[in-house]
Amino acid sequence: MSAFAQWSLMERLAPLYSQSKYTFKFILLMSALALLIVSLANPLLGSKVEKVQRRGVDLMIALDISESMNAEDIQPSRLKRAKQAINRLLDGLKNDRIGIVVFAGTAYTQLPLTSDYGAAKMFIDVISTDDMQVQGTCIGEAIEMAMAAFDDDNSRKNNRAIIVISDGEDHEDNAIEAAKAARQKGIIVHTIGMGLPEGAPIPQFNGNRRVGYKHDRRGNLVLTKLNEQMLKDIATAGGGYYVGANNASAGVETLFSKIEQMDKVAFDERNFSDYETRFQYVLAFVIMLLILEIFIFQKKNKFINHKNLFGTEKS
Repeated sequence: MSAFAQWSLMERLAPLYSQSKYTFKFILLMSALALLIVSLANPLLGSKVEKVQRRGVDLMIALDISESMNAEDIQPSRLKRAKQAINRLLDGLKNDRIGIVVFAGTAYTQLPLTSDYGAAKMFIDVISTDDMQVQGTCIGEAIEMAMAAFDDDNSRKNNRAIIVISDGEDHEDNAIEAAKAARQKGIIVHTIGMGLPEGAPIPQFNGNRRVGYKHDRRGNLVLTKLNEQMLKDIATAGGGYYVGANNASAGVETLFSKIEQMDKVAFDERNFSDYETRFQYVLAFVIMLLILEIFIFQKKNKFINHKNLFGTEKS
């Protein structure tokens, strides 16, 4: 307007124009915008103490890492598919605890019971058949070691489980008796069969490079086959279910549905402080400013023009 004419002339051309009202409306809009940004930031004021009780089940994974788990009848290999299945199982868990026992000719605990799924995935990634020097498939010892990882509380029923992942070949010990003992303690034993009944040769590696396949002392190619019946018998003795893995599925979905049906038990109770959101109060003030801005017109009001509400105005 100053570029259009001198201000003294503009006052004569637009006598009802109010510069002070225009400035006041601008201040209201900018204030509303600033408070809207504060409201979107979700201000938190005050605090309240809440108790959270974590409820879930205890799971121990008994993973076979014998050389036969390198067979590639299930792509990319039995062991890699087993590790993928465990990771998928972890992705579906919420408040449950999980531990890992690895075994071949002997067994040892790779990871005690924990609810830190990130750490569990880290341990799973580094598992290799090279970790075990003694070859074989001691499922019974693995089940006993998994049982020892649980709390000694026989009153807990249907909230602890062992999942044995193996091809079941070269079975050497009393796995069925161990599964029965677990069931008597209220621990369910599930099994996942890795491999195909047709079998496959066992790859031999030098570092990460395949150098051939395993042969026996007579020079014959060694084929490893899934011992499905043994794994079914172990699951039956342990009151659990057997699922067979193949190139299309690792059977995790079936077992996960069974785990979801298990009774949840309270592991621990924690107190934590939480702040209460106050964005709604700031937002209410924003709305008030916007409504006020709407009802303030830029031109002068002849009835209140002489009241000097927005500064000195010339009539």
